[in-house]
Amino acid sequence: MADPSAADRGMADAGALKERIRAAARAAGFDQVGFAPAAPPTNGEVYEAWLAEGYHGEMAYMAREDAVRRRLDPREALPGCRTLVVVSLLYGSTPPGTAAPDPWPADREGADRGDPAPHRRLPVVARYALGRDYHDVFEERLDALSAAIEDLAPGARTKRYVDYGPVLERDHAQRAGLGWIGKNTMLLHPDLGSYFMLGELLTDLEIEPDPPFVHDRCGTCRRCIDACPTDAILDGRVLDARLCISYLTIELRGSIPEALRPAIGNRVFGCDICQEVCPWNAEVPSPARAPFEPRPGQPMPPEDMVAWAEELAPLDADAFRARYRGTAFSRPGRDGLLRNLAVGLGNAGRPAARPVLRRLAEDPSPLVREHARWALGVLQG
Repeated sequence: MADPSAADRGMADAGALKERIRAAARAAGFDQVGFAPAAPPTNGEVYEAWLAEGYHGEMAYMAREDAVRRRLDPREALPGCRTLVVVSLLYGSTPPGTAAPDPWPADREGADRGDPAPHRRLPVVARYALGRDYHDVFEERLDALSAAIEDLAPGARTKRYVDYGPVLERDHAQRAGLGWIGKNTMLLHPDLGSYFMLGELLTDLEIEPDPPFVHDRCGTCRRCIDACPTDAILDGRVLDARLCISYLTIELRGSIPEALRPAIGNRVFGCDICQEVCPWNAEVPSPARAPFEPRPGQPMPPEDMVAWAEELAPLDADAFRARYRGTAFSRPGRDGLLRNLAVGLGNAGRPAARPVLRRLAEDPSPLVREHARWALGVLQG
């Protein structure tokens, strides 16, 4: 029998390397692993149109010329890049504590009697946010994967990115076979739903891409569009971030527009509504161990908005950073989180919130004062 040709051996070696990298990614703790070509993203023009409409709001870093250039071509982020290793981490659909789903039903009569439904007292937090900052977890695991690739292919260059980096991650994830982009603009997988985060490792290794995920399984469903209380999800798989509760409570640095405040309800950090109503999330697995599990001694938010506001009010910016370092809550900062809590307390219609709101109405921060006074006005009205 003839020896295999050099080309055949090369293909076999490349295939073996790919599977070793896939195994290394799983050993690093990632749930999904896919390989995409380092080519301009399929939806690059859509992204440019999104920016032109101003849908990114105050997130000016997304529209910087250098960032746009790198988002439209991964080779700008890593010269010589040939492949993107796209990975995901499940964080589960079953929320602990304050992340419980909250449909915010029409129970205003009970609130007017001074006894709001118990769920209205809760500060509802996006599921991913109650543990360690997912950026830190991804960086540790991507660094481990990068080291494994260096062992497998000495001299290979890599560069890691989470969502802060200039990579159109959902576009690349779809091309790597990890799911399709749903009408809520989230990446969806038929078996895993959408409760997962994405990360990428760019490399100059040439690795055969995985088959892309080509099926759109949203069909005629529009539950996410109809359920969004601020109408942030537009037809055509477009998200107006300026209206999104996650943007308003995390990324926005200034005042939340008054017209949008009632729709926020008691969601004081992020929002999962479009995922909660998605049929593909009805029965999805939760990881055996939450990847963003809190560190030992990490403070958890009280299960009462009044208690949380009372806890944060005496803190200055430095004390707040020390308390919430390494968590997602550090993102909006002390003033931003108190702003959100003030809005939630106003919406809850709870007379017991008046004392802490009066204190916040005299807070050193103009941002906190404004929203606390708004909330007091709502309670009085």
